Amino acid sequence: MKVERGAGGVEVAEVAGAVAAGERAAKRRRVVAAGVRRAGGGGGGGVGRRGRRRRVQADAAAVQRLFQACRAVFRGPGTVPAPAEVQLLCAMLDRMKPEDFGLSPDLEFFRTRDAAEGTPMITQTTIYKSPNFSMVIFFLPPNAVIPLHNHPGMTVFSKLLLGSMHIKSYDWVDLDSDPSVSSCSSSSSDQLGLAKLVVDDVFTAPCDTSVLYPTTGGNMHRFTAIAPCAVLDILGPPYSIEEDRDCTYYTDIPYTHCSTADGPGDLCSVEQDQGRLAWLKEIDMPRELKMCSVQYGGPPISDK
Repeated sequence: MKVERGAGGVEVAEVAGAVAAGERAAKRRRVVAAGVRRAGGGGGGGVGRRGRRRRVQADAAAVQRLFQACRAVFRGPGTVPAPAEVQLLCAMLDRMKPEDFGLSPDLEFFRTRDAAEGTPMITQTTIYKSPNFSMVIFFLPPNAVIPLHNHPGMTVFSKLLLGSMHIKSYDWVDLDSDPSVSSCSSSSSDQLGLAKLVVDDVFTAPCDTSVLYPTTGGNMHRFTAIAPCAVLDILGPPYSIEEDRDCTYYTDIPYTHCSTADGPGDLCSVEQDQGRLAWLKEIDMPRELKMCSVQYGGPPISDK
């Protein structure tokens, strides 16, 4: 898919206006709720209940603002948010806390424990999904792995809310613009593609939001949980088999094993960039990948 900015784009002022509208709506809901509480009165212990309600409303407002911004920024397939819009979303996500989504390190899932026997189960919950974008939280127990996979035609914001994980990501190498590797790759199998390492590091919450684009930023990545973790992914547009945005899985092979007609084989002479290059081979979805979905139980959002 050819990815271009939408004609004219959406000005940051419009995005900010959408966020402000969401804040005004959230404020109106808080005012109405406060009036209901005053009308209903309350006896001893009511202060605690009111405090909990206020906290939930504050969490809902944060998630609602994020939703309003995403709805303004993501404009559907074939478009990429403008740099200023990316900065705006990153600034919002960087300020968000696990509590905004009803999460806490005290939850049983996040308590340190030995990894269960066998392959750890990954859990996902969808906060919102539309043709333009989706908001999903993934919960990974220790040692759980989301295998190396791609995000065709997508811009993805990843925010580690809790825990610690290792992230490894790649982008495809444009062989036409890099003649130093073209001779080695000329006999490559159709199943192999040359990629360049973008990220290979451990991240621990709280940390900055990461962003990947259709062709840059580490479009193909692997998550490996070190400690129990929760990561929010905002994908624009979301996966869609009907629109040719299915998920493809890969295994990475060291670049020093040059591709031949029969696959990786002879050693090639490469330049100093060799350590950041790898061959990616398409594979079927790994059988050991275990993932289940649960209903989102955090603060709700309104798409009115």
